[in-house]
Amino acid sequence: MKVAIVSDWLVSYAGSEKVEEAILELFSDADIYTNIYDAEAFKGTGFENRNIKQSFIARLPGAKKHYQKYLALMPYAVEQLDLSRYDVIISSSHAVAKGVITGPDQLHICYCHTPMRYAWDFQHQYLADSGMAKGLKGNVARYLLHRLRLWDCRTSNGVDHFIANSRYIARRINKVYRREASVIYPNVDVENFNLYEQKENFYLAASRLVPYKRISLIVEAFTKMPDKKLVVIGTGEQAEKIKQMLTPNITFLGYQPTEILQAYMQRAKAFIFAAEEDFGIMPIEAQACGTPVIAYGRGGAFETVRHGETGAHFFEQTSAAIQQSVEQFEHEGIAFDAQAIRYHAEQFSEARFKQELSAFVDTKWNEFVEQRGF
Repeated sequence: MKVAIVSDWLVSYAGSEKVEEAILELFSDADIYTNIYDAEAFKGTGFENRNIKQSFIARLPGAKKHYQKYLALMPYAVEQLDLSRYDVIISSSHAVAKGVITGPDQLHICYCHTPMRYAWDFQHQYLADSGMAKGLKGNVARYLLHRLRLWDCRTSNGVDHFIANSRYIARRINKVYRREASVIYPNVDVENFNLYEQKENFYLAASRLVPYKRISLIVEAFTKMPDKKLVVIGTGEQAEKIKQMLTPNITFLGYQPTEILQAYMQRAKAFIFAAEEDFGIMPIEAQACGTPVIAYGRGGAFETVRHGETGAHFFEQTSAAIQQSVEQFEHEGIAFDAQAIRYHAEQFSEARFKQELSAFVDTKWNEFVEQRGF
């Protein structure tokens, strides 16, 4: 079977791109289609030296750095990608990739990281965080998001099978598209996050410093717990805000390479995670180090962190809830088993992901062929 892999954009090497790299390793002869590809960001990865076909968006001014500004054009752009010569199309989509046009004799499987969060139930939060909750810009943005939702629903009919990256996203797919989705958890590089059982007296928060990650809530909680130490790793638009919040018990390290991040993950008493994520890779990486996770009990972390076994949940996205959860974590003195936490994290390995995805594609392709009598 001839396979094409379609992604929204390839401008940084992060979670969804690592999923696409694993898919590419499964289907090494596949062609890759996307809106924008930044070759510099993918040196040393499985995308390097591949023939990657881009939409016309890539030729627009500043597309690599400011691709978000062209979001309104992307639905039209992906519809111009000619995939007619392929048997199987695998779209890796958190925005527009699933909207490619396919025919009745083509099998389209969408690995859905999420329906577009900013267009659906997170619209109001995103507009507020970007300063567009009111005014002319806000009204224009709301209208464009309205049009995007209509297109998003229509193009869901072109997908033969949805795969969700968590049960949480499967529920969102059902809510938005009224489609059932199989769940295959994404690949996490647990092999490179090693078990370490000697924990030290500090907590760790690490993430991109953007509003929805809620790092500022974690910092605020620890300003009210001067006897407890917090280390913060990350960079982003909220870095200056977080620096201004620091108290003597909080250490801000900014960006750190993977080996430094891993060292802190290994030694931390617990990893604090306050975002409502579709899946959430860092809580898995921390657990691969044998480190318990204190996480917001919604989204993917509710599935990947086992309360009382590999960590704990708090159920309000507030600094007070984080503070209460940390104090309860220490007061109860739960003796977490680092090896058991590591064993749980291994369930999210790349080998498991490839095995499950390969079996899924093979099964659906065989059913597809049988139904059409090819």
